[in-house]
Amino acid sequence: MKISQEDVILIKNLYLSKQYGARRLLSKLPDKCWKLESIDSLLNRSHKTCSIIVPQPGSGRPRLSRSSEGPCAQSGGQAKKASISFDFA
Repeated sequence: MKISQEDVILIKNLYLSKQYGARRLLSKLPDKCWKLESIDSLLNRSHKTCSIIVPQPGSGRPRLSRSSEGPCAQSGGQAKKASISFDFA
């Protein structure tokens, strides 16, 4: 189960104020159905960076970097557009 943003704030608060570890968090809040590995990774991230910040979606590198003109725009030459006309008479 994915940990929500409110749960991340709760974990951080209990860790900083009451010094709860991952196992104690699981025993105190059994209805949350968290995994031990996910809480451990959050707490390890807190140890390394002194914060538990979840990155916003879309904040990384873009997957595709194509121009709007298409692949011919990268070659520098002008692309010839074929025009097909249909005459229905």
